[in-house]
Amino acid sequence: MKLVDEFKAFAMKGNVVDMAVGIIIGAAFGKIISSVVSDIIMPPVGLLIGGVTFTDLKVIMKAATDTHPAVTWNYGNFLQVTFDFLIVAFAVFLFIKAILLARKKEETVPAVPPAPTKEEILLTEIRDLLKK
Repeated sequence: MKLVDEFKAFAMKGNVVDMAVGIIIGAAFGKIISSVVSDIIMPPVGLLIGGVTFTDLKVIMKAATDTHPAVTWNYGNFLQVTFDFLIVAFAVFLFIKAILLARKKEETVPAVPPAPTKEEILLTEIRDLLKK
């Protein structure tokens, strides 16, 4: 039973839960960015390079036969995945930069000291009277 309790304590730590949420959000974010790249950005780029989609770019190394499919080197898919990665990395960079900027602004705002309580005011008056 001790092993189960230790695992429960480990799994419920704040860091583990935060990491799990980050991974889930990151996976969803990656799908969104992949869709933006493949559905929004790449069609105009493909049109500019002659109406070719990157995933269609390949070199046929061995032609197809009746019994075997063609052997191809699909460098277009590699280019597509590379563009996806670069755009995701840039989006994450901008997101982290915005967070750090918000934290920096938060740190530069000086904290206003709280107003003294009635007890502090009374003790200050007593101290001042005793000094006289």
